[in-house]
Amino acid sequence: MQDEYRTVARAGVHETEINRSRFLCALAPAATEEEAQEFIAAVRKEHADATHNCWAYVIGADAAVQKASDDGEPGGTAGVPMLQMLLRRDMRYVVAVVTRYYGGVKLGAGGLIRAYGGAVGEALDTLGTLTRRRFRLATVTVDHQRAGKLQNDLRATGRTVRDVRYAEAVTIEIGLPDADVDAFRAWLADATAGTAGLELGGEAYGDA
Repeated sequence: MQDEYRTVARAGVHETEINRSRFLCALAPAATEEEAQEFIAAVRKEHADATHNCWAYVIGADAAVQKASDDGEPGGTAGVPMLQMLLRRDMRYVVAVVTRYYGGVKLGAGGLIRAYGGAVGEALDTLGTLTRRRFRLATVTVDHQRAGKLQNDLRATGRTVRDVRYAEAVTIEIGLPDADVDAFRAWLADATAGTAGLELGGEAYGDA
């Protein structure tokens, strides 16, 4: 697994105009290929009257799924430059749709490549990106007397408390970088006089 990846901070649309053609780049995070396809379908429906709705997406922290479509533009002048821009910016789990309303002036192959790739780049700059880091889910089990102070201590040391459940004991779910597991185990024993339990779970990605 990759230790981290970048994705778009939020869904949104950025518009540019080149030689009277309007280019609207819609970007969104997409956890799966299905989500990416649904987003593309929604943009197509919204801009059914557009000249072209070209798209590209990258799914997987290791960019395992990469797809693009020129949607009627000359081959390789739209979807591929969009995809290349996403990859050049190390974007993952992201979908981009560039909608073009033709303005009457032909741009030529080079102009199209610059326009479609540039629309994605500008949209990324406008909407912003964020880095997500790999971490291990860990569950801390502690008695009720120590739970409140432990939660405060966890937050004070910069740990992300993801979930807290109260039963006979209190279970606190946190995310830990793999490299911190041993140090955290020692800190926890110290902080709770050895009374807390620590169980390591699977891996996930969270905001860095």
